[in-house]
Amino acid sequence: MRVGVISDTHGLLRDEVLARLAGVDLVLHAGDVGTPSVLKRLAELAPTLAVRGNVDKGELSTLPETLLYDVGGAWVYMLHDLAALDLSPAAAGIRVVISGHSHVPKLEKRGETLYLNPGSCGRRRFKLPVGLAFLHVEDGEVRAELVTLDAVLPE
Repeated sequence: MRVGVISDTHGLLRDEVLARLAGVDLVLHAGDVGTPSVLKRLAELAPTLAVRGNVDKGELSTLPETLLYDVGGAWVYMLHDLAALDLSPAAAGIRVVISGHSHVPKLEKRGETLYLNPGSCGRRRFKLPVGLAFLHVEDGEVRAELVTLDAVLPE
């Protein structure tokens, strides 16, 4: 199973992001979606799950703050801001914790749990890269991959 992981679109869904997500089995959006049209467009590519970020208002305020989902036999927990994590992923059997908010791409393994922040794929923030991530899940085993888009993308 190939899962596209994005965050912090802030209402901008780049053509380059859509092209990279083509063919995924599932899209996970870690919040700060920005506009409902982003989720509608992602759902045209694959089933899409999202959590609410701090900028998600109006119609998007109904998104859950957290999400626990079985992805190909591996439990994935998603929230927008990692600082709000209020459980022990290892004790809960969670294999992957996905967050956004910081706009900083990061992949870290703590024990048996992967912590993944795909970075931001919306408008460029500060001098951070525009990026996304993929989870590759097979027989309950998970591998993550960070992808940085071309540095010459417009702001």
